[in-house]
Amino acid sequence: MTTNLAMFLIILGCAVVTWLPRVIPFMLVRSVQLPDVVLRWLTYIPVCILSALVIESLLNAEGKFVTFEWLNLMAFIPTVFVAIFTKSLSQTVIAGVLTMAVLRNLF
Repeated sequence: MTTNLAMFLIILGCAVVTWLPRVIPFMLVRSVQLPDVVLRWLTYIPVCILSALVIESLLNAEGKFVTFEWLNLMAFIPTVFVAIFTKSLSQTVIAGVLTMAVLRNLF
């Protein structure tokens, strides 16, 4: 598949549109002192986002019933232990990816 100028410009435009909403807030609050209550509230955002992503991948809503994605649940358990004991994001991600890779090759 060849890439022409129009495709390149579309990809570049998508990158800019994706990048700007993530960078502009940091540029706006860089020189502003935020109240302590706002800073305390902001500390919960990563935990909430990660929890939502994890729970969404563990559960499968089919109609009225909610079932577990057992392969994801089996990979989640050792990954949580690595996260708790190491408190390292990179080691947690590596453990999760490796665990899922092993499980997918076995099942």
